[in-house]
Amino acid sequence: MDALDHRILSILQKDGQISMSALSEQVGLSLSACHRRVKLLEAKGIITGYAARLSRKALGFEVQVFMEVKLVSQRREDTAAFEEAISTMPEILECHMISGEFDYLVRVAARSPTDYERLYRERLSSIPSVSQMKTLLSLSTIKEFRGFHLG
Repeated sequence: MDALDHRILSILQKDGQISMSALSEQVGLSLSACHRRVKLLEAKGIITGYAARLSRKALGFEVQVFMEVKLVSQRREDTAAFEEAISTMPEILECHMISGEFDYLVRVAARSPTDYERLYRERLSSIPSVSQMKTLLSLSTIKEFRGFHLG
């Protein structure tokens, strides 16, 4: 990847709907050269898809929490059971295996505290491999991920 690829990626991260014509103008390439570069970035798996960013609050998801989750053990069966259970829950926005005192960091969006409590009591706490959960309520979002800094 060179500086032109970085510029293309930076622009696409900000506006995934930009026309190829406008993109080529902004990076100073011909339309066909720009199109080839974008297709190559897609083929290499650097661009994995295009999506719209939605407003969590405008959609009615008023509660955002982060959960630290500790499993009974790190045996393959326990981690697989947890990861499989989490992957079926649409309320779970992200799940990361982490180092430290806890095993996973989970981000959840819920419409209300009651909805989050229902998820916590009825689904998360029923996963057999979970031994401890710690909920961290997000009071406000200071900075959200909007793309990678490419220099």
